[in-house]
Amino acid sequence: MRPRPTQASNKRVMQQILLPSPAGGRIFSERGEKMAKNQYLAQATAEEIAVQKAHSHEIQKQQDRVSYLFLLPMFVFFIGFVLVPMGMGIVTSLFNYTMSDFSFVGLKNYVEMFKDPVFLRSVRNTLVIVVTSVPLVTFFSLWVASVVFKQNYKSTSFYRGVFYLPVVTGTVPVVVVWKWIFDKYSGILNYLLGTNKSWLGDTHTAIWCILAILFTTSVGQPIVLYISALGNVDQSITEAAEVDGASPLRTFWQIKWPSIMPTTLYVVVITTINSFQCFALIQLLTSGGPVYSTSTVMYYLYQNAFTLYRYGYANAMGVFLAIVIGLFSALQFKTMKTDAS
Repeated sequence: MRPRPTQASNKRVMQQILLPSPAGGRIFSERGEKMAKNQYLAQATAEEIAVQKAHSHEIQKQQDRVSYLFLLPMFVFFIGFVLVPMGMGIVTSLFNYTMSDFSFVGLKNYVEMFKDPVFLRSVRNTLVIVVTSVPLVTFFSLWVASVVFKQNYKSTSFYRGVFYLPVVTGTVPVVVVWKWIFDKYSGILNYLLGTNKSWLGDTHTAIWCILAILFTTSVGQPIVLYISALGNVDQSITEAAEVDGASPLRTFWQIKWPSIMPTTLYVVVITTINSFQCFALIQLLTSGGPVYSTSTVMYYLYQNAFTLYRYGYANAMGVFLAIVIGLFSALQFKTMKTDAS
């Protein structure tokens, strides 16, 4: 911090700019007086700025401390209930961890996992769900949002509520309704088709019934997000394109699609993660059957952990699933960000 200008220092400055007069005296020149005033003001201003910076820095430090105190409960929760369990899961995946044994086996659980035909069947079913549901949910949501966005305010609000209703209803009520729809004896689907088919008991149709239910429960949030994203597109640009003769498809692809790319990335990543973690529908409807035709990695993991009590083997599946989800998400981020740029 620079010292405050003293009277002695100001006197020395004044002496340097005093000029002798013809009569032998000393007088200030106008230029010297201005120089003295400017130097004094510059020193005072520099000192005030330094004091203000130090004061602002102290205030910022106090605000940072208060902010970290508010974040402390969330940090404790995140470390205790996310990071620590993740670390324990990775470590115990290297052990034969059961109700009666806890011995180190290295990568044996991972080797056994890839030799397990039920696990491989579960991986295949999971990939079918992901590859089918993610594109369908994304494009259907975008199409519905594009149609609804053109409606008036009341109609838009109504359709948003209708499509979002399955999201807020809860999994169990939705499953109960769909289970009645697919019922072999009293189901409305068999009544409309005039058949007597066990939709959830057939190895060829059970997985597609799960996909249909997953689809209806997954489109609500993307539709709402896409409607909001389309509302943020600059309408003046789209109107200028229409005036220049651009077709609706070209206007959408060249103007609207790049603008809603961040929303699309979010929808794709979240839908992918939810599809990989599909569990509740399968547990409530089919329990992985018939003949493991609807078993997924998440359900088989649950079955090994809480039915067979093979915690180490189940944790190995969890580590595998986390790695696969991370790779898929990283690929989606890289691909879609490249397209956006």
